[in-house]
Amino acid sequence: MTSPLPTKLTLAEKLAYGAGDLGPAMTANLLVFFQLYFFTKIGIPAGLAGSVLMIGKIWDAVNDPIVGVLSDRTRSEKWGRRYPWMLGGAIPFGITFVLQWVKPDLDAMGLFWFYVVMGVLFNTAYTAVNLPYTALTPEMTQDYNERTSLNGFRFTFSIGGSLLSILLMKFVTGVVGETNQINYLVTSVIVSILSVASIIWCVFGTKRRTFSHQDESLINEEEELPIAQQFKLAFSNRPFLYVIGIYLCSWLALQIMASVILFFVRDYMLLSSDIANNLVLAVQGTALIALSFWSWFSGRYGKKNAYFAGMAIWLVAQIGLFMLKPDQVILMYFLGSLAGLGVSTAYLIPWSMLPDVIDLDELNTGKRREGFFYAFMVLLQKIGLATGLFAVGQALEKAGYNGALTVQPAAAIEAIRWSMGPLPTAFLILGVILAYLYPITQAYHEEILLKLAERKR
Repeated sequence: MTSPLPTKLTLAEKLAYGAGDLGPAMTANLLVFFQLYFFTKIGIPAGLAGSVLMIGKIWDAVNDPIVGVLSDRTRSEKWGRRYPWMLGGAIPFGITFVLQWVKPDLDAMGLFWFYVVMGVLFNTAYTAVNLPYTALTPEMTQDYNERTSLNGFRFTFSIGGSLLSILLMKFVTGVVGETNQINYLVTSVIVSILSVASIIWCVFGTKRRTFSHQDESLINEEEELPIAQQFKLAFSNRPFLYVIGIYLCSWLALQIMASVILFFVRDYMLLSSDIANNLVLAVQGTALIALSFWSWFSGRYGKKNAYFAGMAIWLVAQIGLFMLKPDQVILMYFLGSLAGLGVSTAYLIPWSMLPDVIDLDELNTGKRREGFFYAFMVLLQKIGLATGLFAVGQALEKAGYNGALTVQPAAAIEAIRWSMGPLPTAFLILGVILAYLYPITQAYHEEILLKLAERKR
């Protein structure tokens, strides 16, 4: 007879849960910071390169609700709802990531189609692994503040993985150099191995906890709602729409900044790739260190106030980067670190809000639909990101950016600066407005849980 689980999550369970985001974070970080630049350097025009990213992201968005609903409906006595997807997708996830950094001997259009196919395959495997993983959060704990703590562990591994991927890139580049982009391929192989191992750790380290909560009837065995009806209910859930908007705006700002940071450092600041990597480390390192602070701040002052404070700091940093002069290298590092303080809340707060929205949905509908809500949130986010990355690539190409040139045209430099400053700033301001309107406080959430408990009794 097994002993009962402690009410609170153990440190080992939190660490195992956090490890599940290590691989997705490392792969996503390398793709967002280096892939657009990599494409332009191997002979794909910037506009076409942006189209590769857009197609991959759109497919990634389309398959999210499919996997989300299917994982909600998956029934396995041994592995539950989420783990069959994570285990089955782990190896394909690692292999297809590596294939995105292989350079076949093809012309520009041939390369375009090759990377489109690789992107579609990778994003399919990514969704199979990552979406069921994110849906574990409300299945592990129902405590309002412990969910923030759990997401703190998740994003410690997430940002830590981002830092590790950059450090690996720096190390590999120092050993093999940048000739023929071999550094990207070697780094991708190392990251792939670490990613698969971390997913397996997550599955075996959290399985006992999530199965315990499933025994508490968090899985509803009644007939599932049709997908169209689920979409209708999601759109009628006002707090959920606010969370989507908050997440979309903050991540659009981050992804746009991340996709142009290498262009900004190399072509505007006229500095080396190594300096660009150091700037990324400054942003992500500060975000990692700040996670524990924002987790404490959120528990004391509320999730909304934590988000407001983080965004205010981030806005100052983005405006400063836009006004930066090419010789202000020290100030560039300072502003990057300042931005990291805000980036930390973009990781932590929206994802700790979503489980509370799912509890409200259960109160309204009588069903637990974690997979659907996580999928729907990520679907809209990825469509937005696809549009943003496509727009950046098109803007660079129309401004005359050419990866073969040592010095870029003035119009291309201005496009890079605007993508680094005013464009992310506009999305951050919109996210703050939506966070102000978000209605679920800690008191409101406690009321939801009381009503759910009464219903189950």
